[in-house]
Amino acid sequence: MADLVALTGATGFIGGAVARRLVTAGWRVRALVRSPEGAARLDAEVEPVRGSLEDSDSLRRLVRAAGAVVHCAGAVRGAGQRDFARANVEGVARLGRAVAEETPPPRVILISSLAARHPEVSPYAASKWEGERALARSTTDTVALRPPAVYGPGDREILPLLRTMARGVAPILGPPSARFSLLFVDDLAEAVARVLEVGALGGGVFELHDGHPGGYSWDGVRAAVARWRGSPVRRLPVPTPALRAVARASVVLARARGRLPMLTPGKVREILHPDWVGDNAALTTATGWSPSVDLPTGLRRTLGDPR
Repeated sequence: MADLVALTGATGFIGGAVARRLVTAGWRVRALVRSPEGAARLDAEVEPVRGSLEDSDSLRRLVRAAGAVVHCAGAVRGAGQRDFARANVEGVARLGRAVAEETPPPRVILISSLAARHPEVSPYAASKWEGERALARSTTDTVALRPPAVYGPGDREILPLLRTMARGVAPILGPPSARFSLLFVDDLAEAVARVLEVGALGGGVFELHDGHPGGYSWDGVRAAVARWRGSPVRRLPVPTPALRAVARASVVLARARGRLPMLTPGKVREILHPDWVGDNAALTTATGWSPSVDLPTGLRRTLGDPR
């Protein structure tokens, strides 16, 4: 049925925002969840399907009779290519095969990453690039959205850094010349809704950002947080050798604890890359979408009112 959207990652940061936006827009949403606890976290309007990206049968149940599939689930932590490939490549390919079995096959929106623009930088970036291609081989009507760093309430990646800045200290992790885009999570969810409303786009890869031309520098974000808190934020440059040493130690410690690390040598290479600036032009032309949350507004909605 055309008004049914199958969703993965609905209990996560981005997937949760997408689920809320689609329910508000009147779509029926069916979500893949691993456990009863995950199902309990869904909005009452969302239909849960127990399973995982490793379970082809559950993926078939998820996409059955759906008009569209939005794939938000993925791995963001890992020490090497294998850690990321299980979800970001093999899981995506498995979902694509389930989609291809439907008649007609539903449209697919893949939440990829701007990192996929440079797969040579890190295992994570390579896995997102490979995932885009794995899905495109299964179905021709696939739209891949490549957001930059996405932030907002509930984020576990950028929010700790923003909170550190909110306390008056800004770790400067990259070179002064580096530029990067940001995107508030609700604007990403709105982009998904717009792609669904427009209908078939015949596939394609689209970048997103928050509308700030040329992206941000580390000092630009520091200045924005200083304006939010109404007082200066001190710069704390982190030397590249120290950042790399911490990343290596993080991998060793995570392995000892049986966990997957977030800060790794690959992640450091992503941080040090000079250009993570997105371009909204193609998506805006195709769908009419444009971002509505600038950084000052996003900081207020993420960090609250300064005290």
